Amino acid sequence: MAPTRLLRIASLFSRKNTHYHFHTLLSTRTTANNGLWRIHRQPNRRLLITDKACYLHHTRSQGQKSPILAAVNPRVLGMIAAGSKDPTRDQLLDFLKFNSPEQLGSLATLLFADGRPLSGPRLSSANGIWIDQSLRFKPDFKEVMENAYKADSYPYHVDFQTKAIEVTKEVNTWAEKQTNGLIKEILRFGSINALTRLTFANALYFKGAWNKKFYASKTKDHEFFLLNGGSIEVPFMTNTQKQYVRALDGFKVLRLPYKQGKDKRKFSMYFFLPDAKDGLPSLLEKMGSESKFIERHLPYQEIKVGDFLIPKFKINFDFEASGVLKRLGLVLPFSCEDGLTEMVESNVRENLYVSSIFQKWFIEVNEEGTEAAAISVCTFVGGSPWIADELDFVADHPFLFVIREDTTGAVLFVGQVLDPVVD
Repeated sequence: MAPTRLLRIASLFSRKNTHYHFHTLLSTRTTANNGLWRIHRQPNRRLLITDKACYLHHTRSQGQKSPILAAVNPRVLGMIAAGSKDPTRDQLLDFLKFNSPEQLGSLATLLFADGRPLSGPRLSSANGIWIDQSLRFKPDFKEVMENAYKADSYPYHVDFQTKAIEVTKEVNTWAEKQTNGLIKEILRFGSINALTRLTFANALYFKGAWNKKFYASKTKDHEFFLLNGGSIEVPFMTNTQKQYVRALDGFKVLRLPYKQGKDKRKFSMYFFLPDAKDGLPSLLEKMGSESKFIERHLPYQEIKVGDFLIPKFKINFDFEASGVLKRLGLVLPFSCEDGLTEMVESNVRENLYVSSIFQKWFIEVNEEGTEAAAISVCTFVGGSPWIADELDFVADHPFLFVIREDTTGAVLFVGQVLDPVVD
């Protein structure tokens, strides 16, 4: 398979005591010209895998509420791969579809360059490393972290064994700073403890202004139809300008470009809106049955729009991702089989393995544009494990959205909105 260019995991999980939707999406940018979905079914669960995306869907109860999304940055997995040896390293790189951890780090550095000096979207990615004071990195691993992953301000040598609470606060402070205050607590009490030996973190932050802004004075409440047949009143944005909209068999796609800077990157948000108000599950199935679904259905022509309504929304979620990754076949980093021996030098015979990968995600869409952030924190322990002339586009029922860099096809965030009410 041709080398991929970016990978993202996004998950959606609804609120307590309502209908639970859990989707995990692995989105990759690849030069491969084809890719087929494989569908694996278990009771109450379906898994769809492709070179472009993977969804894990689990329904727990009837009814539904607003989905919450989280994103996993692949650079954390790349950092793990840089400190591993075969077969763990091969499994990680095959999962990421990259030839080397250095390749992933270097390409991500180019993609995540901040566009503000060039009048474009703000996009930043930062890496943090905390290592127990009893350990030291191996020179080769330290070089990769400094050069490919730009973690040159780290590592922080800390005392996990007696000051785990203080280290937890330090990681949370770092996360809040790197996400411009959007994510204030990625680690809860007990996430780091006396057994922790190493912690990696990656922060992703995005803020883009619409190329064609919406005006708050035109934002009005309208009815949004839920999957359970009910409805709620939520604020909808609108404008009267031409839009990139495409009508397809059973759904429409809207592209809202962000203001472009002076570099070559072009960021857009895409809305995949089913024609039927209860059509989102069928649309997801359609995505799972067609190769290169996103690329094949993008709108490229601006047309006059009739009724045009987009809901404002603000959603966030956090979850622990190791179980999802294991179900997707990434198991060796979570075992103590000598796989992660290339990170640290130690006089103590204590194999490192990944104990947890914590995720937290936030996105807000309003009249000005989009602000989004994601944090991934990986902890390690030692020892043994535990087209028409005019189209309407009224997004008044559940839909799928994608934030994408259009010149590379790299997907930054993806999810579905079942209920846009602000939390």
